[in-house]
Amino acid sequence: MASLNKLLEKIEYECVTGSMDIDVTAVVYDSRKVTEGCLFLCIPGANADGHDFAAEAVKQGARVLVAERDIVLDGTEEITLIRVADTRYAMAFISAAWFGHPASEMKIVGITGTKGKTTTTYLVKSILENAGFKVGLIGTIEVIIGEKRIHAVNTTPESYLLQEYFREMADQGCDAVVMEVSSQGLKLHRSQGFLFDYGIFTNIEPDHIGPNEHEDFEDYLRCKSLLFKQCRVGILNRDDSHFERVMEGHTCETETYGFHPQADLRAENLELIRKPGELGVLFDVRGMMEFQVEVVTPGRFSVYNALTAIAVCRHFGVEEEKIREAFCRARVKGRIEMVKVSDQFTLMIDYAHNAMSLESLLSTLREYQPTRLVCLFGCGGNRSRLRRYEMGEVSGRLADLTIITSDNPRFEEPQDIIEDIRTGISRTEGKYVEICDRREAIAYAIDHGQPGDIIVLAGKGHEDYQEIKGVKYPMDERELIRDILEERGWKGNLQTL
Repeated sequence: MASLNKLLEKIEYECVTGSMDIDVTAVVYDSRKVTEGCLFLCIPGANADGHDFAAEAVKQGARVLVAERDIVLDGTEEITLIRVADTRYAMAFISAAWFGHPASEMKIVGITGTKGKTTTTYLVKSILENAGFKVGLIGTIEVIIGEKRIHAVNTTPESYLLQEYFREMADQGCDAVVMEVSSQGLKLHRSQGFLFDYGIFTNIEPDHIGPNEHEDFEDYLRCKSLLFKQCRVGILNRDDSHFERVMEGHTCETETYGFHPQADLRAENLELIRKPGELGVLFDVRGMMEFQVEVVTPGRFSVYNALTAIAVCRHFGVEEEKIREAFCRARVKGRIEMVKVSDQFTLMIDYAHNAMSLESLLSTLREYQPTRLVCLFGCGGNRSRLRRYEMGEVSGRLADLTIITSDNPRFEEPQDIIEDIRTGISRTEGKYVEICDRREAIAYAIDHGQPGDIIVLAGKGHEDYQEIKGVKYPMDERELIRDILEERGWKGNLQTL
């Protein structure tokens, strides 16, 4: 129960009809969940508009309606109708008030960018927990609250759900929350209603442009930059070519990281590290902190992820040794996830599922001068065929061998998708084999691994299913690898799976 005045105290509104001197029993934005005495938010969506369900919500017992356009109701003298400019924006503040402003009880870290968000959230969580903090996480893969893990639907949840998670985290004694902040989350005001203590910008490239996302790159960039009007301290990648555009109109204190000589926190003396079955980087941290760090994931982008995490954890007073320890242990499921199966070659799992991310990954791995770079991937069904051609061409150009297989065929025939990928590869001189069954394809990659090879299983990453004809069947690549190794009697190398 909460007073209506209290719920609305941080937003501008007009009371069109009814009384303000009332209490509400719940805050609801799904008409199917309306309860007696609740406040119902009329939210416009891509497929349905909550304003169209207002009359039904009243019949089900809603006592307050919050709307952004006119609503005609008959015989509703006891209904309070609140008019706001944007119901999604209002929902964020109403939800924060409903749950007692839980963000104010913790330090909130928000990370935005085209790439690196997921990995960096886990790195920050790992470092802070290694230093004794209790940390909640909200992101693309999952929500973590203590021992509870919740499968994520959106990278940044709807504002009501976000505040509900914050409340549970605060009640469980979390000191901090680290979360991914998507451009859609910023565009749809999911992250309003509170101030981030630290807002992070990793990088930006054209992505998420199309129907129901962003109309063009300018809109995408503008939405990303909104984070720096919603945080106390902004920490930005100084090397990104759009760095200054992202900072335009910021209202926060700022600091920077990167290789740039003017960055506040810098990486210098980068070395690529290759150990049996593992790849990594070693570099010196300079500027706001001074020490050397080794990261057990490969490439330049791993340096950026590490610098981001260091820049954040510096504000929590984490000691250098604690940071070094955490980087030696940190693993992110499905993000350049090394799986130790042999000392002779390196096997990894990654979520790269479009041409841009696959090119970045394979180009990075090329720098380690493998005997062969082997890329196993498929493409999702009922998605753009152009992606298949592009990924095929990228792998054909950068990999020494491509193993074309199945991903999530959905309602398409797997072989049809494979043929589209082959069309892309045929534009190159790249060698390839086709093995439709993904388990058989992975077994082939392991069985034919040569000394010095780097083998990457791309596209599935953290996913633990394969979607076929509308059904999601269990399929975790880690389990497939373990089963394959057990069949071959390689029990000595199963400890990491």
